[in-house]
Amino acid sequence: MTTAAATEVEELVRATLAAHPSMYLATAGSSGPWVNGVFFAETDLFTLNLVLEQRGRTLTAIRENPVVAVVVSTGSPQDPFLQAQADVEVVSGAEDEEVRRVLVEKVPAAAAFLGAPIVAARLGVRSWRATDVPRGWLPGRQLPNPALQP
Repeated sequence: MTTAAATEVEELVRATLAAHPSMYLATAGSSGPWVNGVFFAETDLFTLNLVLEQRGRTLTAIRENPVVAVVVSTGSPQDPFLQAQADVEVVSGAEDEEVRRVLVEKVPAAAAFLGAPIVAARLGVRSWRATDVPRGWLPGRQLPNPALQP
């Protein structure tokens, strides 16, 4: 991919993340696959912050298998959307506080969940696939995480 094309994909990823307060999070544990909607806040293109119910099926699956899939979308295939696999890290202490801070800063409605029994988590996105049908990006264009490249 040319530098101009990579920049165009990066711009679409950045704009799509900024435009969406929530995403779909898919897990796979011993009780089978599960999809959940979650609020999120990005701290960079490849790091997403969120909170999960302490006793929920999503967190149970993540503890068994800390690899998830995400979709950031309006729900319409005619609008740009993002897909990715990500590694999950449950955080505590100062990192927990930072996740909560950036989440509420981006999504004030998420504050309602902070009093519930939750845990904070960070997702490390391996690579984004950005799809934009009106631009002809079908299949989608990849944006690899540079920190994971050899």
